[in-house]
Amino acid sequence: MTEVARAAGVSQKTVSRVVNGEPHVSPEVRDRVLRVIQELDYRPNNTARALLLGRYRRIGVVSLGTALYGPSTLLIALERAMQRAGYSFALASTLEGQRVSVAVEALLEQGVDGIVLSEPIDEGTPLRLGADVPVVSLGEGVELTDGLGAVVGADGVDAARIATEHLLALGHRTVWHIPGPQNWWAARDRLRGWREALAAAGAPEPPLAPEGDWSPAAGYAAGRQLARLADVTAVFAANDDMAIGALHAFAESGRDVPGDVSVIGYDDIPAAAYLAPPLTTVRQNFTAVADRAVDHLIALIEGRPVPADPTEPEPAVELTVRSSTGPARSPLSHD
Repeated sequence: MTEVARAAGVSQKTVSRVVNGEPHVSPEVRDRVLRVIQELDYRPNNTARALLLGRYRRIGVVSLGTALYGPSTLLIALERAMQRAGYSFALASTLEGQRVSVAVEALLEQGVDGIVLSEPIDEGTPLRLGADVPVVSLGEGVELTDGLGAVVGADGVDAARIATEHLLALGHRTVWHIPGPQNWWAARDRLRGWREALAAAGAPEPPLAPEGDWSPAAGYAAGRQLARLADVTAVFAANDDMAIGALHAFAESGRDVPGDVSVIGYDDIPAAAYLAPPLTTVRQNFTAVADRAVDHLIALIEGRPVPADPTEPEPAVELTVRSSTGPARSPLSHD
């Protein structure tokens, strides 16, 4: 930093301000310092900077480590939101059965200013963490023995209500549900939203289809069972992949979609618009969710007031209506 300051003809404090993105530096001086930094191939020493400023400018993320569309897309959105805010990204995965607390400890040992718990699952006991940095969860709340915490994320309950209400508005007497794995908080939220929508409409709650694992194979197995029931005219699958499996099962059984059965999914994966028929689904705005979570966490890190939700926030979920849903018809007669 001393060499950069000497070559640019400025003070070390000015170089520090430029490196840390602080205000009160003129554009001309900022450009001159950045040119010298590039010429000298200067890289900030993050360890030294952390000792000096008490911050690493790095945020840790605990992820399930899955290739599933929702969690992986959210992970990318979180990394981009952190980069835009001037923070680097550190990842700890729980893919191999590692507990969330162990992943959090690994991030703390690396040095992070805050942690995001992305798509956590229920480990069977209340999630209690001893973290001395702020923590934001994108699922169920976490109990901190010290530090600050918050829950910021998409409302899966409301999204599931929207999906179910869409089918009921088309005249279907009730809606059947293919649930996701119930150790996922997201799957529980979607199950709850489905139940609340049926109750609010006074519609009967049918038995749940077999619990799925988010895969097309699980949706196909559930769809085969539902296809045998003549009174099934509308199905809400907890994600698009299971909806795709159900579509295949109904087609194989001679049940027309949407003529005999309407099917709706959740996520709006890229393939959803190109199926036969194109899939009605609930689209998650992963960018909006990630931006809110990162803004909230950085406010906690920097000791600023947590930003209030805007008057007209960008919707975290949105119904995308395509050709897999349609008006209800009379149930088919099956031998």
